[in-house]
Amino acid sequence: NDDGASGRNYGHALVCGLSTIPRKVTKKMDEKKQAKRSRCKTFIKNINYSPLMPTRYTLDVDFKGVVSTDCLDNSTKKVAAQKEAKKLLEERFKTGKSRWFLTRLAF
Repeated sequence: NDDGASGRNYGHALVCGLSTIPRKVTKKMDEKKQAKRSRCKTFIKNINYSPLMPTRYTLDVDFKGVVSTDCLDNSTKKVAAQKEAKKLLEERFKTGKSRWFLTRLAF
């Protein structure tokens, strides 16, 4: 929302991201350990525009059907949306596409 809303009178964006990234997986590990290490944890929240930095990178995962602004109003909807986003990102990790997105940022 560029102009703000009733609860937030500043420009803000709905953001879905990773709070825990998947760890390194090797072929020597058994399937149970690989499954545990390939898990990730997601978050959904509204963030002010001013600390956001636009980049040239894009991720072609469609969260529009999963995450919406009304999911932040109810905690059960938010948890369900986080689980759906987690499924999409874990599926992307297992296929091997967009590995750059699923790595820790180096500052």
